[in-house]
Amino acid sequence: MSNFIDYVRLFCASGDGGKGSSHLHREKYVPKGGPDGGNGGRGGHIILRGNSQFWTLIHLKYRKHIRAEAGEAGSGALCSGADGEDIVLDVPMGTVAKNGEAEEILFEITAEGEEKILCKGGRGGMGNAFFKSSTNQTPRYAQPGEPREEGWFVLELKLLADVGLVGFPNAGKSTLLSVVSAAKPKIADYAFTTLEPNLGIVSYRDGHSFVMADIPGIIEDAHKGRGIGLRFLRHIERNSMLLFLVPADSKDILSEYKILLNELKQYNPELLDKQRILAISKSDMLDEELMAEIKRHLPKKIPHIFISSLTGLNIIALKDMLWKHLNTNNDA
Repeated sequence: MSNFIDYVRLFCASGDGGKGSSHLHREKYVPKGGPDGGNGGRGGHIILRGNSQFWTLIHLKYRKHIRAEAGEAGSGALCSGADGEDIVLDVPMGTVAKNGEAEEILFEITAEGEEKILCKGGRGGMGNAFFKSSTNQTPRYAQPGEPREEGWFVLELKLLADVGLVGFPNAGKSTLLSVVSAAKPKIADYAFTTLEPNLGIVSYRDGHSFVMADIPGIIEDAHKGRGIGLRFLRHIERNSMLLFLVPADSKDILSEYKILLNELKQYNPELLDKQRILAISKSDMLDEELMAEIKRHLPKKIPHIFISSLTGLNIIALKDMLWKHLNTNNDA
């Protein structure tokens, strides 16, 4: 079983609010003391918290039902009930929370330590002391606590990365990631070797770095559910820029690039607004004459570069190009 889980469905219930107390003060020599009922405690929240140590939702896969503690009831002597304990669920940055029924987006967790309430605990009820007034000296009633919130929720992960690698299966994405970072993705000479996204931190000059994501291979009509591309297209949405990889031995490099572009457009047209670079991988098999011939047929408005992960051809130049575009984009 894969350790990469990017979609979970959970039933969550926060805690009920504790009821207020309708207690009246009684002592040996105070037979008719006033109201002294305390307030009920708040029910526990269910909270999502961003945690950079997590990159998958697998730890929540088998927690189908999550219930927070109810608030305690208030009591005499103006004692308020204790709040129910909150449940905090650590999730990777890039987690989207949705209503499980309507699939409506509730919020997103995008920063380390960011906390947002998924299920709000019920407020505690007011005790009778709260209702005492000049016209009502001895209220004998108190509020019940508010009921809990409950329902099905969907958590969906969209990887946060600076550069997303886009290409057909066996285009050399995993090999490139293994060369430019310390990531060790599974690599073999057949399609769909990569069955889950891989993240790598690419070291750059002067201690700088950026994050690259190897998105599993897209095939034509992936947006319709063919192959495995549809499962991972959502991860491309969170990448700052896209690095298209087309191998030098492709029958038609321009056509392959256009098919990849079309798959992104059909899935989400906004993906075409991202910065793009085209890298011709496996270029160690090309001589200068062939490179010049291929250049004539490449898209004119997209920066391109010939690379080889095997020989290291232009790998440093590629990192320079990516860094420059990432920082130009950030300054814009």
